[in-house]
Amino acid sequence: MTNSNLNPKVDEYLSKPSKWKEEYVKLRNIILDCELTEEFKWMHPCYTFEGKNIVLIHGFKEYCALLFHKGALLKDANGILVQQTENVQAARQIRFTNIQEITEMESLLKAYVNEAIEVEKAGLEVNLKKTSEYMIPEEFQVRLDAIPGLKTAFEALTPGRQRAYILYFSKAKQSKTRESRVEKYLKQILDGKGLND
Repeated sequence: MTNSNLNPKVDEYLSKPSKWKEEYVKLRNIILDCELTEEFKWMHPCYTFEGKNIVLIHGFKEYCALLFHKGALLKDANGILVQQTENVQAARQIRFTNIQEITEMESLLKAYVNEAIEVEKAGLEVNLKKTSEYMIPEEFQVRLDAIPGLKTAFEALTPGRQRAYILYFSKAKQSKTRESRVEKYLKQILDGKGLND
């Protein structure tokens, strides 16, 4: 690893106080040894191969992690990859709670990074569930049928934005809550905006 491989935005990110600072630095060095390009995306260090995202470093309250963008395609013979939530289709994490875990797993982590690079070189893609395969909650379907232009506006959204709405509306356990959520976001959908726009 040479200093020319270091991205100044990542340097700045790592210079700020963080619960996981030591772990981030160690993960960065491991990944850079795999000859990936260091970038800064989604407010986190991200490592790419020929412009394609391979792995990202990020942290949470209880752990920090390497997030493999196409982790679902990795063999994971060691059973260390974690699916963040049931709705995450492609990405998988390897989680850490201390620097010692990372140090002990260094060669294994490099093997996972190198496998992820090979997945990208081979042009493999995760077969993502299509938006049409998700069940639209009844409370939203009623509104799609009743409000002129809502269905057109919803279908004009990107598949990811459509999924975000469907999952958000569906998560509510009670019909009353689902109705409330749908009502709250009708204008935003009609304006062509996603859930978090």
